[in-house]
Amino acid sequence: MTYPHVFFQKVDVDEVKEIAAEYRIEAMPTFHFIKKGEKIDSIIGTKKDELEAKVRKHAAQPVSASA
Repeated sequence: MTYPHVFFQKVDVDEVKEIAAEYRIEAMPTFHFIKKGEKIDSIIGTKKDELEAKVRKHAAQPVSASA
């Protein structure tokens, strides 16, 4: 799966506790989908098929210039 316009970021929540608190991460792994600084979706747990489907879904959705 290749999405050149999608940015993936790994955060060690033990090292950066502020991020864990801000995004209310309580389980690992947790995946958040963020567009224009706003969380639009999330997945908790190892769910490869669901993760791939959501990446595909959100990567296909254009970011509105006015939003």
